[in-house]
Amino acid sequence: MVAPPFGTSIMNHRVTVTRTLSVPDSTRVARCLRAPELGPRVLFFSGGSALKSLSRALKEFTHNSVHLVTPFDSGGSSAHLRAAFDMLSIGDLRNRLVALADESNRGNPEIYRLFCHRLSKEAPPETLRSELNDMLAGTHRLVSAVPEPMRRIIRTHLRFFHEAMGDGFDLRGANIGNLLLTGGYLSQERDIRSTLFSFSKLLEVRGTVLPTADSTAHLAVRLDDGALIVGQHLITGKEVAPLSKPVKECFLVNRLHDGVPTSVEASGQALKNIQRADLICFPMGSFYSSVLANLLPEGVGRSVASAGCPKIYIPNMGHDPEQLGSSVERSIQALLDTLRKDCGTEQPTHRLMDAVLLDTENGRYQHPIDKSRIEAMGIQVIDTRLVDPTSGRPGVTPRLLSEILVTLAQ
Repeated sequence: MVAPPFGTSIMNHRVTVTRTLSVPDSTRVARCLRAPELGPRVLFFSGGSALKSLSRALKEFTHNSVHLVTPFDSGGSSAHLRAAFDMLSIGDLRNRLVALADESNRGNPEIYRLFCHRLSKEAPPETLRSELNDMLAGTHRLVSAVPEPMRRIIRTHLRFFHEAMGDGFDLRGANIGNLLLTGGYLSQERDIRSTLFSFSKLLEVRGTVLPTADSTAHLAVRLDDGALIVGQHLITGKEVAPLSKPVKECFLVNRLHDGVPTSVEASGQALKNIQRADLICFPMGSFYSSVLANLLPEGVGRSVASAGCPKIYIPNMGHDPEQLGSSVERSIQALLDTLRKDCGTEQPTHRLMDAVLLDTENGRYQHPIDKSRIEAMGIQVIDTRLVDPTSGRPGVTPRLLSEILVTLAQ
């Protein structure tokens, strides 16, 4: 398919540059496959596991993708760490590091396997502590397989966690990668950037992973009927029953059981990456807790508006419990409204979103899509093949989408 032209800005002088693209463009794709280290800076506002498969495919095309991950998760094993150490959520950060890690023999497969290991959910506490002690001693099979000096670094980070966790910490189901990141975070004086940089080197990560904000805040939503729900784990429909009414607004609060909105500043490094991006993606994933939550910190909307690259939205296929009663058009409006809360209500749409990427022939969407309404909002519709119907798998085909993203990158 041929995509319509994008408008771009150069420095402080706004000009319109048009180009016609074949989507995907075989020349661009081949160039990226030959030299992924020179690939485009494709930036995602994402959280959760929805981009895991895409990230693993995308690293074949570019080693320069940027993943801004929400730090507001309050479920799973991250909840225990957040409560124990008053810290941001690291589970999704770890998930994305692993997805982008070099899994070949050129990388560090021993660290990769250790980072993915999860302690038993059923074993008694003494058994779990014994396994952790074996790791600290370097005698555990996963730790002893790691060559020096990386083994010493791993044991040091794990020791910091062990010394801080106390006797009451529940290790059931704990992911070792999360414990290592926590130990690194504590040893680096709670500097998450330094921690992620260190582990990115250990795992040979092919991209950049950052939290949108270094914050201990939590996510809250207000439903159409006025009900207030605080905590990401109560919104996703994974740990409790799905939402019964559509979401009216989404905001941040300081603590769980606290419904008072708070403001959080985005990190300077996150904002710099937004402004330097070659393509900005609002991707598929849990709409409020993974995608829109990343747009809430102050500075994000302004940085998106000032970035001179194409900006695209990739709606979910299938069922997202968070998008009850929310069509693609309503989701687009929610994204634009959230960005404008930071960059101003008068900000024109083309500065915030250029296009929506769809596959209406092969994709299965939760609600009917009215392409004319999307275009009436000033947003281009790129309707092209995102799903390989022969794969036997529902949803977007990661390699197809990767080829399109590197094609659209400026």
